[in-house]
Parts: sequence; C-alpha cells; structure tokens
Amino acid sequence: MKFFSSSRSWPTWLRHSILLAIVIGSAAIELRSLLSLPVAVQSQPILKALPNEEDIRNTARIVDTAFEAAWNQNNIQPASRADTLTIVRRLSLALTGSIPSLQEIRELEMHPEDERVAWWFTHLLVDRRSSNYLAERLARVYVGTEDGPFIVYRRRRLVEWLSDELYANQPYDQIVRSLIDAQGIWTTNPESNFISVTVEPDKGPSEAKLATRVSRAFLGVQMDCVQCHDGKLDSNWKQQDFHQLAAFFGQSGFALTGLCDDPKDKYEFRYLRQKEEKIIGAVVPWQPELLPEHGAPRQRLAKWVTARDNKPFARTFVNRLWALMLNRPLVLPIDEIPLNGPFPPGLEILADDFSSHGYDVQRLIRVIVATRVFQLRSDSTDPNKLLTTEAEQQWAAFPMTRLRPDQMAGSVIQAASLNTLDAETHVIFRLKRSIDVNNFVQRYGDVGEDEFGNQSGTITQRLLLMNGNMISNNIGTDVLTTAAARISLLAPDSSTAIETAYLAVLTRRPSTMEAEYFSAKLAKTQENKTRSIAMSDIYWSLLNSTEFSWNH
Repeated sequence: MKFFSSSRSWPTWLRHSILLAIVIGSAAIELRSLLSLPVAVQSQPILKALPNEEDIRNTARIVDTAFEAAWNQNNIQPASRADTLTIVRRLSLALTGSIPSLQEIRELEMHPEDERVAWWFTHLLVDRRSSNYLAERLARVYVGTEDGPFIVYRRRRLVEWLSDELYANQPYDQIVRSLIDAQGIWTTNPESNFISVTVEPDKGPSEAKLATRVSRAFLGVQMDCVQCHDGKLDSNWKQQDFHQLAAFFGQSGFALTGLCDDPKDKYEFRYLRQKEEKIIGAVVPWQPELLPEHGAPRQRLAKWVTARDNKPFARTFVNRLWALMLNRPLVLPIDEIPLNGPFPPGLEILADDFSSHGYDVQRLIRVIVATRVFQLRSDSTDPNKLLTTEAEQQWAAFPMTRLRPDQMAGSVIQAASLNTLDAETHVIFRLKRSIDVNNFVQRYGDVGEDEFGNQSGTITQRLLLMNGNMISNNIGTDVLTTAAARISLLAPDSSTAIETAYLAVLTRRPSTMEAEYFSAKLAKTQENKTRSIAMSDIYWSLLNSTEFSWNH
C-alpha cells in the first residue's frame, strides 16, 4: 500500500511510462508465444472421431467418383491436392468471411498434420462467427440487403434468428417452414420479417414479391419472369403459374397480434389481355400431390416446398451452399436450376444425401469439405502445363475468385491483429470492426444479392485498397495497435519477422526467395522506428498483393 500511495506523487510522465512498459511487456510476452514455432502434439489424437465421420467420407467418395468420371470423359487431368494452410484459409473465408489469425494458425500447428483440416473445420463450426456469417449470406437471399419498411421490419433480428438456428444446427426444412408460415410480431418473432419486408404502403405484404422469393430462394426457379406474360422461347412457365403461387400469400396481413392470415381475404389479379381482375386460386406449379389438403394457405405451401419428394428444394440449397464454400455454384444462374436436368456431377448425390439425413446443414458442409474438389489446388504444379479454362469449368481445380468486399475488409482487419477477433474479443473492438467493415463495403461497392455473378475489379477499387484508410489505418507504426509494428519491435530476427507477417497476411510461409528479399530489407534498418516503418511497408505490399485479394 505504501508503494502505491507514494507512487501518486511521481511525475505524470513517469507513471505513464511505467503503465506503457507494463502494457508493452504483457503484449511482448503474448506476442513472443505467437512468434515461436508450435510444438506438435504426438502423444494422442486431438480430435476424436465423430459418430458419422466414416459415413461422411463415404458420401464424399461417391461425389468424387462422379466428378472423376466427368474428368476422364473429357480427358482432363485434375490439379493436385492443396496444402493444409491453403485449405484452412478457404474454410475460414467461406465460414467466417475472414482469413485465420496468427493465433489460430499457431494453435492449428500444435496438432498432427493429418488431423489439422478436420480440427480446423470443427473449430469453425462451433465458433459463433460461422453461424453469424452464414446467416448474413442467407439473409441476402431471403430478404435482400436493404433496410425495408422500418415500422414492420427488422433485418437485424432476422439475421440473429437465422444465426441461432444455424448454430443449433436446426434442420433446414424446419427453418424454411418457419419463414414461409411465420406469425406474430417482427421483433419477438423474427422469422416473420421474411414476410414483413415485402410490405407495401396501404397494401400489406406483396404476394408477388413473396412468390419471387420463394421460387428463387427455396426452389431454384426464376418464376418472376412470367409475372406479366407467359414464358417465351422454350419456357414451360405460364403467367398463371406465378400468380397461383402468389395466391398462397393472399390472406397475409397484420392485426394487433402482428402478422397473421385472414381467411376472408382473397388474391385478385388481371391476367394479360383480360379486362377484369379475378380471384386466383392457390395452386403449386408442379407435383400437386405433395400439397397437403388441409391447413392455412401458407402452412400448406411451407409443407409442399420442404416435402422430401420435392427435390428442387434440396437441390437449391446444395447449389447455394456449394457456391458459398467454393465461390461458384454448380449451376449458373444460381437460382435457375432445371427441374428435370441435366444436372452437373455431384448435385443429385449431395441433394439426396441432404434430404435423407434430415436436411442437416452442418453435415452437408462436412461432406462438401471432404470432397476432392474442395481440396484441390487452384493451379498446376507443373509450370509447363497450365490448367485450361475447361479444367476449371469442370471443377478439376479449385476456382479462383475475388474476395467479396466484406471478406476483403474482414481479412485486412484480422491480418492487422495477431490475435483472433471473435466473440471473445472485447465488445469495443468488435463494434469497431463492424463499423470499419460496413464503411469499407459501402465505399468498395456491395455486390448485393447477386454474390456469384461475374464480378470484375475496378480501378477505383484498387485505388481504395492502395490509398484508402482501411489498409493505412491497420499498418501504422503504433506499437500497441498494429501487427506490423509489434512484429518489428518484438521479433528476435528478420527471418522470424517476415515469416510471421506472411502467416498473418497470406496464411502461408514465404518462399526462400521471398524470405531472403524481405529479410535483407529489414536487416538494413538499424533503429526501431526505421525498422517499424520498413515492416509497415512490407505489410502494405502483402495486403495489396493479388494473392491476398483472391480466394484460391
């Protein structure tokens, strides 16, 4: 007590210096543990075998066989398997929207090599970041990206509800039924936001918008193209198909208890070339035998959409989840899957497995990750034999795609922090991260709902990366906040500093040539400040590299 009481009389600068030393010292201890090489655990397996692990591998092998048959038929030689850290990076981008942290890489490398991918995947599935990120990706499909009518709509509540459902691994058919047949207040019953987002002034929920959402999001059919007239060319859809589907929402409205159905309401529409509106009956566009005879219209529709024998339902989610994991759907456009084929390799196998296992989303992700396609390299190991466009189109290599804006922002912020930014991170840092990502996405350009169209980079986007605040604010020389400065101060030598930077930014170790080049740059610096600036420049180079901004 005497020490602390007497310390109050110390000069302010001295007290601040001592506090700074304590902070730097604790950071140094933590950082040095991240800079040091991990000790592999050899005594016993870290990851216990899951009850259905062999079943998942068997399903993945069946999918692999289908792709391999297509490769043989087209005389295509597939790429070799990617290294573990590359697969880990893909998984992290797909499930969290960010690259893995240095802290996570060190923890990963404590496990035996043959267990690392399985451990990492399980680590991500129980991480709340994964359910949060997947919920946002799906919410874009279900309700779009706009805020909607605030009085009766809360997008954030819907995303939170979806995240809870995914985190608990609720069956996907149950989730979809809850959305289509939602009741109650949009705040206390968040699933009702699927309906309330379509509310039009003085009209209530839009039957046409809901029919469009249901057909595209859950059935993989663009029926809205026949909203105004019958289909053209080889289309089998008629205008009545769309509006008979819309009629299932004709009774939807609001009362004091929130969203509900009024049996007295009817859906009316005037077809093309007809003089008057008429009441449209609720009829499904195919397999009417799957539609229950009794119940409210939306309840019957929800059961028809998710019926086990309504195969477009399973195909549609498989196609979208495949796109979320590999950045490109099996069928393009993603919401236009032919009802009767032909189907690409793997789609029917995965759809049948998905439905036969109770629409288990986590199992489906596990199967996709276990496939050979997901674990292939994105390039050829033979410099004299480049992969052809046909090989990539036939999934004989992992598709190379640009990071989405949210992935880019999340990865820059994570690379600037050697520790993992997850649910355990202090709320202030999580809030700052959310604000920074949103600001960057707005300036960079949000792709909106069409996340899997052909997105090409622009000069403005490149300039934003090179000169914008997102990167400059995260590579400064402030010892306490940026990874670049902390590495430059605490790394025992230049080679360790370069290796740490490559792992934190590119999720790989540098090649011999890269290590020698950048180590020489650092070795020329004598003072800490000069060394910190040099390390910041190296970080800037890595963050602006093509390798960082692409998923591969």
